[in-house]
Amino acid sequence: MGTFTHNSSPLHRLFIFSLNNSFMRCDLHVHSIFSGMCNTPVMSRICRESYNDPVEVYLRLKQLGMSIVTMTDHDSIDAAEALRQHSDFFLSEEVTCRMPSGTELHLGVYGIGERDHVEIQRRRTDFVALLMYLTERKLFFSVNHIFSGLTGWREEEDFRWLASYVPAFETRNGQMTAKANASAERLAARLGKIGLAGSDSHTIAGVGLNYTEVRGARTVDEFFAGLRAGRGRVHGIHGSYLKLTADVFSIIGSLFKEKPWTLSLVPLAALVPAFTAGHWLNEMRFCHKWRAVLEKKEKHPRMLWDVDSSFEANWAS
Repeated sequence: MGTFTHNSSPLHRLFIFSLNNSFMRCDLHVHSIFSGMCNTPVMSRICRESYNDPVEVYLRLKQLGMSIVTMTDHDSIDAAEALRQHSDFFLSEEVTCRMPSGTELHLGVYGIGERDHVEIQRRRTDFVALLMYLTERKLFFSVNHIFSGLTGWREEEDFRWLASYVPAFETRNGQMTAKANASAERLAARLGKIGLAGSDSHTIAGVGLNYTEVRGARTVDEFFAGLRAGRGRVHGIHGSYLKLTADVFSIIGSLFKEKPWTLSLVPLAALVPAFTAGHWLNEMRFCHKWRAVLEKKEKHPRMLWDVDSSFEANWAS
């Protein structure tokens, strides 16, 4: 290398510069048709969360410049069957887990294997057991849309668990309000958490508009090593009422194509703007409530091991 440097120093500098300034981009929150049924009353029997075809999603992400591709379907890795032949694809999922308080939230778990998926699903109703498994396996994971009420109510205790044991927060979600994303970013910075970005798109139009970028990475392993080392950057858009409404109409259109008999429900589509408006207002209220609660707390909130001196003994048992 010394001879190379001496005889070809301009070429050597160019090589090192290119290596240090390369980057990898990945949309870390993407859904497909395998995300299951929607959770809206009545519609949950007939309408899917997403009608995105995995292959179409993959092609769209590559078209938009993603270096590597993953799918984060709800508690499912079935999309992998259509994409496993691609060397730039890796397996992930969005896990619906139950907290000790009884609430639910979504964790993005990345770079898993099929056996990991089985074990994660076995433990997802017990956050502590799930946390122990993810830690033992050294899997990278994040809490998604932390200031959203999509998974129901939240307890203050939940935030202490997240502050103590979750390494990354999703700070730029393409479906969340700008205030929800800003609140997640502030909380992550205060707690020293890694920030991630993902589109959370359930329609093809939004896929790849949000992404996490790591400079100097060339492989999936280097991408996550870079995130852990603090070299990640988030990019992308915020959600909006109009975007949400357009996405719901798109999903309904796909429902009509999949199940033509549901065309009899077309008159009900007129209610969509009112439904999405109510949802958007609830999201704003949820964010405002929890941002206010957390901002009243001390600048460096106590972790669980500070709150309960017997925690380690309980964990061990």
